[in-house]
Amino acid sequence: MRLVNKVALVTGGARGIGREIALLFAREGADIVIGDVNLQEAEKTCRDIEALGRKALSVELDVTSFLRVEAAINKILDKFTKIDILVNNAGITKDGLILRMSEPDWDAVIAVNLKGTFNCIKAASKVMIKQRSGKIVNIASIIGIIGNPGQANYSASKAGIIALTKTSAKELASRNININAVAPGFIQTEMTAKLPDELKQKMLGAIPLNKFGTPGDVANLCLFLVSEESSYITGQTIIVDGGMVMV
Repeated sequence: MRLVNKVALVTGGARGIGREIALLFAREGADIVIGDVNLQEAEKTCRDIEALGRKALSVELDVTSFLRVEAAINKILDKFTKIDILVNNAGITKDGLILRMSEPDWDAVIAVNLKGTFNCIKAASKVMIKQRSGKIVNIASIIGIIGNPGQANYSASKAGIIALTKTSAKELASRNININAVAPGFIQTEMTAKLPDELKQKMLGAIPLNKFGTPGDVANLCLFLVSEESSYITGQTIIVDGGMVMV
């Protein structure tokens, strides 16, 4: 097991990709904190983690507020005394063409996806600096690299995460903190399951491997990035998309 005696915080970890990451980390020996706005779902995921023999803590976490993030970090420290790993997975979409996109929809996506990532890095890095060690993985998206009609807010937030990853990696490298981003492509989740079949087939045709990704594909990369095997990797954005985007 690669994460024995580690404590990992996964934001947006109650469902989907975040849940898969949390469960994989637990199977690799880590104790897990699930931070999510949906506390009931977070508690369900924690029970599944405990069934694997690991310790788990659910915290109601609104990443848009630094004060609430800081309070959550303090709660984690009270239980586990440290934070070794942070996965910034919390994110939302509010799609619409630019001409029709409302200011509240723009602000909400930027606040959760980009500001939320900043808030969590800022709060967790204070702990990691004292420890002189830490691994942070930010969940970006290929949409932050190539853009997508109807997702101006989402693409801007994910592109911002990529830039934030580079800057924070440079600032914190001297403290033995590795920070990287993962940019998933089309991943099979509850959100993508709602898309029309015609659109799914069109997207499938643009993927050289001719298959959609799974939450497990993203989780496996995250595991590598928070393990010792990635100790010489920082400031990178790694794409997981079956070859859909090649840069």
